[in-house]
Amino acid sequence: MLKWALDLCLSVLTAGLEVAALVAYFFVESLKKWAAQGRSRPDEARRFILMVSVGSLSLALSSYGFSRADLPVACATQAVLAALLTLLLILGAGSECRKRISRFRRRR
Repeated sequence: MLKWALDLCLSVLTAGLEVAALVAYFFVESLKKWAAQGRSRPDEARRFILMVSVGSLSLALSSYGFSRADLPVACATQAVLAALLTLLLILGAGSECRKRISRFRRRR
């Protein structure tokens, strides 16, 4: 019973902290964009891709650690969040690639 309570508490706590960190990152980035008055800033996409890839990697590693500690609910929660961040990474990187390809074609 104590192990299940620990598992649920760790699951809720880690998921809440990770979502709060993601919201804080997007809030800070939107403030920076607002300060630049909507203009694009250098390396904006690189920071996004780096943040999301490091975040999904850390979630996958914590999911593996929770599975080794035999905490299935926390492991599943971390795995789902890692998959969602990976999907966000794919969508963000795809959008950036589309922008760069269209910019390259316009130059030619």
